[in-house]
Amino acid sequence: MEAVVVKNLTKTYGKEKTLAVDNVSFSVQKGELFGLIGPDGAGKSSIFRILTTLLLPDSGAASVDGFDIVQDFKKIRNTVGYMPGKFSLYQDLTIEENLHFFATVFGTTIEENYHLIKDIYVQIEPFKKRRAGKLSGGMKQKLALCCALIHKPTTLFLDEPTTGVDPVSRKEFWEMLRRLKEQDITIIVSTPYMDEASLCDRIALIQGGKILSIDTPQNIVQAFPDRLFAVKANEMYPLLKTLESFPARLNSYAFGEYAHITLESAEGVSELEKYLTAQKLSGIDIKAIEATIEDSFIKLLN
Repeated sequence: MEAVVVKNLTKTYGKEKTLAVDNVSFSVQKGELFGLIGPDGAGKSSIFRILTTLLLPDSGAASVDGFDIVQDFKKIRNTVGYMPGKFSLYQDLTIEENLHFFATVFGTTIEENYHLIKDIYVQIEPFKKRRAGKLSGGMKQKLALCCALIHKPTTLFLDEPTTGVDPVSRKEFWEMLRRLKEQDITIIVSTPYMDEASLCDRIALIQGGKILSIDTPQNIVQAFPDRLFAVKANEMYPLLKTLESFPARLNSYAFGEYAHITLESAEGVSELEKYLTAQKLSGIDIKAIEATIEDSFIKLLN
């Protein structure tokens, strides 16, 4: 059963009609953890705001839990949970007061749905009298998630929930999502972090408002068509410039302490090493590697 259906959504902004969402279509199955993966400005937040009825699309249609985003917007607002990218809770209210407020808005109580937030709330409960504006990034994130869950939503939208959060809190957050998924809540999360893509059941890679690919993370990686190599030398910038002029190169780019390069064939490796040595580069290390989601994303952009 499909929890979210998106058909040919388009959204522009301003007098210049800047295209933010470009004829986007996808669907999310009930109980699925679905990731919308792409850099800042790719259109992720616009899609989330349309699906949570905060924005109207210019064209196209969508439904959430069987409700139309335009005709049934009030029903959608009662059934979904939404955690925007920017912390939007009341800064002057305490943790406890924010939770009570959001529970009251939805006509419920903290006690009624405590089982949903228990694993998260116990981590911030010792600070329940602290104002939200005084919390750390990780604690704000946990409070925002509790408030989004307090009315027991059927579908949860999380817009870049781990941006600007420390690595430990990021890891904890994804563990929380895995536990929530076991409660039959459909979760749609957007993130610019490619390493988080592998934690989703399925992902949509998005750039410039367009969907580049939709599949499981494993299938997207396995579909990478080229031979990929990691290359290292004592100086990165001269290495990158030299790789650009290598005749058998398909593409190359910086990737951490290595440069990644795709070649027309595996036989090109020995020629590459000779080429780099001839260009006076030292400390050369070349090894064949498996593609990542980020490599696949870069390939789709070309």
